[in-house]
Amino acid sequence: MPERDRLYVRTPEFARVAERIEHVTTLTSRLNVLSFDDKATRAALFSEIIGKPMPDSVTVFPPFYTDHGFGIDFGENVFVNQGCTFLDQGGIHLGDGVLIGPKTNLISSDHPLPASERAEFITRAPVTVEAGAWLGAAVTVLPGVTIGRGAVVGAGAVVTKDVPPDTLVTGPAAFTRRQWGA
Repeated sequence: MPERDRLYVRTPEFARVAERIEHVTTLTSRLNVLSFDDKATRAALFSEIIGKPMPDSVTVFPPFYTDHGFGIDFGENVFVNQGCTFLDQGGIHLGDGVLIGPKTNLISSDHPLPASERAEFITRAPVTVEAGAWLGAAVTVLPGVTIGRGAVVGAGAVVTKDVPPDTLVTGPAAFTRRQWGA
């Protein structure tokens, strides 16, 4: 897994990120109330959200949520179904032909585990979904995870570790991994 970088909360950099989050939340709010057939306005809003033109072959069904936008990289022929959330501060890369089911969450930022550190900083690590992968409905992919080329992640899975290419993974991943001091 890639090393996670830290963004400390009480810094000028975090203040800039917070401003960007507010701006992108406004943009996604506008995006999510548009008539679906208003393709030109949707394309313009998506371009503003991600900071570059959205490939014409990409389809994203609203509602769609993101916190930063600049960290999202869409390949060609990507399909994102309704109700997805992309927290992209650590980066999200979607390869060509990726299919993403409804209510899927791609999360590239997190808080540290120790309670004493949670309000001090966030950690960020990229999420990569390689070409031809398919994420079923309500999948959650956590920071630093790569879903391999052609892999399939079954509905409702929580992906905490890399998935090899051309592999099917299913089921929840919640179990006690370790404990830390009180």
